[in-house]
Amino acid sequence: MRHLIAIIAAVIVFSGCDNPFAPKLDSSISNSQSILGDQHQIDGVFQNFKQAYAFRDSTIYGQVLAPNFIFIYRDYDKGVDVFWGRDDEIRTTYGLFQNIQRLDLVWNTIISSNMEPDSLKATIIRNFNLTVTFSTNDIVRVDGYANWTLERAQPGDLWRITRWRDESNF
Repeated sequence: MRHLIAIIAAVIVFSGCDNPFAPKLDSSISNSQSILGDQHQIDGVFQNFKQAYAFRDSTIYGQVLAPNFIFIYRDYDKGVDVFWGRDDEIRTTYGLFQNIQRLDLVWNTIISSNMEPDSLKATIIRNFNLTVTFSTNDIVRVDGYANWTLERAQPGDLWRITRWRDESNF
């Protein structure tokens, strides 16, 4: 046994390699292989939103929301719009992420878009399908439109959602 340990130690020392139990970070992976989108582009916000749902990751989710974010939905039973801010949205979505088995979000057609080149604000209405799996016997399907307002401070900055009006069947 002593000989084996000595041989392993000699190989490590004389081969010039680093500690095999603490390998270096692989820097060959480029950003093009990332599952996250580039939020300098609006498509990157949609991609990151989808990944946040797929991985149930509230950190990624929080990065797509602006500090002044507002969520709005229609309470048809009461006939009023209900809204809340970013903190409530993060807390509500975190609770959803913790209490489900799976979320499958499919972004479909962009119905409306009013973004100009180098603009600081865009409104996009996009169709989506969401499947929420609470358990194998409890699956909810939601279809509708996400009506988003996105903003950035200046051209070249990251886009973030400032307003989301949920126009779904849920």
